[in-house]
Amino acid sequence: MKKLMRGLRQFQENYVPSHKKLMSSLAKGQSPNVLFVTCSDSRVQPELITQAELGELFVIRNAGNIIPPFGATNGGEGATIEYAVKSLDVDHIIVCGHSSCGAMKGLLQIGNLEQKMPLVYNWLIHTEATRQLVEDHYSDLEKSDKLDMLVAENILTQIENLRTYPAVRSMLHSGNLSLHGWIYHIDDGSILAYDSERHAFVPPFSAPGKSLSNGNAHPISHMPGENRLARGQSERIFKGSY
Repeated sequence: MKKLMRGLRQFQENYVPSHKKLMSSLAKGQSPNVLFVTCSDSRVQPELITQAELGELFVIRNAGNIIPPFGATNGGEGATIEYAVKSLDVDHIIVCGHSSCGAMKGLLQIGNLEQKMPLVYNWLIHTEATRQLVEDHYSDLEKSDKLDMLVAENILTQIENLRTYPAVRSMLHSGNLSLHGWIYHIDDGSILAYDSERHAFVPPFSAPGKSLSNGNAHPISHMPGENRLARGQSERIFKGSY
């Protein structure tokens, strides 16, 4: 707690005075362009990874960056998605998984969790499709490789779950929303982004690919969404981690 209190003092004494204009603007309301869905893992910090400023990211965090399908639960994820899309008019939703994910490790041995951690077990059931896909098609992988595959496939599962939300589906249909899948590697801070054309996670500026939102080609060598984000904001959110 002492370290946190020192940090709080530094924030109030250094950051706030040097960002008076921003703080005054944020006091009047928020207008983030990006909904960032990621894991609760303490090693993953969206604003740090993307170098985003206060007010630029609307964030959902939970164990395993899971989005239950529409109607599957009355949890906060659905309400947050609906608010982000319909009230805040976000242009992008990023689902960001990460290496060495504890939730995905739990998914590897989900049968052992029912008695030990029943709440975790019940939560991970929402991504059973990920577990079954990996077990059915990649059962021959070593445990570490299977974990990496779970992390990647889980992101794609959550992208599909996002499409079940009426507000998301409507905005995708009108072309006013883009979906992105990222993997964050804790050991070196690198990001891989899903390229639907190659069906692979690749460095986000490496080659042409297709959007997850509607299949229209766009050059990944340009920052996703730069046509709708301010250049500086786009650089922070989509290039800050690269």
